[in-house]
Amino acid sequence: MSDDSSQGTVFLFDVDNTLIDNDRVAEDLKRHLKEKVGAVSEQRYWDIFEKLRSELGYADYLGALQRYRVEQPREPKLLEVSYFMINYPFANRLYPESLDAVEHAKKLGRVVILSDGDVVFQPRKVDRSGLYDEFGGHVLIYVHKEAELPDVEARYPAEHYVMVDDKVRLLTAIKKYWGRRVTTVFPRQGHYALDEKLVAQYPTPDITLGRIGEFQKYSLDQIVAAGGRKEVGTSK
Repeated sequence: MSDDSSQGTVFLFDVDNTLIDNDRVAEDLKRHLKEKVGAVSEQRYWDIFEKLRSELGYADYLGALQRYRVEQPREPKLLEVSYFMINYPFANRLYPESLDAVEHAKKLGRVVILSDGDVVFQPRKVDRSGLYDEFGGHVLIYVHKEAELPDVEARYPAEHYVMVDDKVRLLTAIKKYWGRRVTTVFPRQGHYALDEKLVAQYPTPDITLGRIGEFQKYSLDQIVAAGGRKEVGTSK
């Protein structure tokens, strides 16, 4: 729950490939699947995964496993894959200095996780990584977060927002909605952020980082000014 009073600046952090190296998580899962069910079945799982992601608009690892189980109802090793996913040590996949970046933001305003994902695995990831406690329970997980900004604003009213996310598509949508009231921060981490052709399709974010730890170099004045406002408290 949030306070009723408006905060000066609210920092919104994505999770996957922003704070957690989700590409490494996926690689670990690929290796585990291949070991447990073989290369053919492993590939089938990812085919299902991609089809489900296109339907839902977000990654649903457990949902894909459920669909795979429908096709292979007598595959006992699926239970081991489930254990692996549920008990994965996400804290070991936090990017270097990711928590330092969050601590820096805490000194400048309120911090909130704003993520997409399913209703089981994504909260589990946030919890097991230690991010739930790091953010004091201020966690928002939507199906499409860029469509839920009015709800974000109602829960965490602020004069200025800072969105830290590895996807330029989402940063562009959020900038379009909040305009100069938001500073978009783009850490070049993960396969989406490193896809030059994909990135080139969208406007340049307000701040681009080589890695999340670089966020610590920025003062509040610099961050707010980068969004197009001279200071917190100016009109949109």
